[in-house]
Amino acid sequence: MKLLEGKIALITGASRGIGKAIAIKFASMGANIAFSDLNRDENMEATENELNKTGIKAKGYASNAATYTDAEKLIVDVVSDFGRIDVLVNNAGITRDNLLLRMTEQDWDAVLTVNLKSVFNLTKAVQRTMIKQRGGSIINMSSVVGVNGNAGQSNYSASKAGMIGFTKSIAQELGSRNIRCNAIAPGFIETEMTHKLPEDARKLWINTIPLRRTGKPEDVANVASFLASELSAYVSGQVINVCGGMST
Repeated sequence: MKLLEGKIALITGASRGIGKAIAIKFASMGANIAFSDLNRDENMEATENELNKTGIKAKGYASNAATYTDAEKLIVDVVSDFGRIDVLVNNAGITRDNLLLRMTEQDWDAVLTVNLKSVFNLTKAVQRTMIKQRGGSIINMSSVVGVNGNAGQSNYSASKAGMIGFTKSIAQELGSRNIRCNAIAPGFIETEMTHKLPEDARKLWINTIPLRRTGKPEDVANVASFLASELSAYVSGQVINVCGGMST
């Protein structure tokens, strides 16, 4: 029997990048996959087709995780289509990097809304289902800059640090219902977001990493698989850094 056989996982922001890697990994371990993104576009359809070809059930949903009514409807729709939700991965996120001196209020609000409010929205909406089931695993995608901070990313760092505090609080609130809540803090992972960095900036980042290389989305997906499975049945309220030793 595969490690996630029969489990239903909902992953936000999973049409590409780290979210897609998590979906593919979960599917390979036997989980059925519901995933969401802002729009039903060619990326979502391609991901949905790729997942369904593995033999599991997969469905993509157009949903704005930053809006509570959308989040609530998403949970209702997934439960209607799949019957339950065993794992929630809050992965939706954006960046609007700039020094505080130049950062606009709109840039601050957008990042906090998408990155942090979405976690509140989905977690609040899914808790009723998980409480009824007497179990579940919630995995929040934070960042090493939420642990250590980073110049030029005060909005992103604040959103990811807030996610860590939220994770620890929810682990305490819902633990008695056999619901676990953990966070993953990726470091420099090769995604569309990091590909936009200038080459000199990339080299500077890599030189700060003890393993002297960037991470892959699959590195994050492997840790997410552990947290989604019963291998981590006694792990809750924790932050696991996936950063090649950059944050120690």
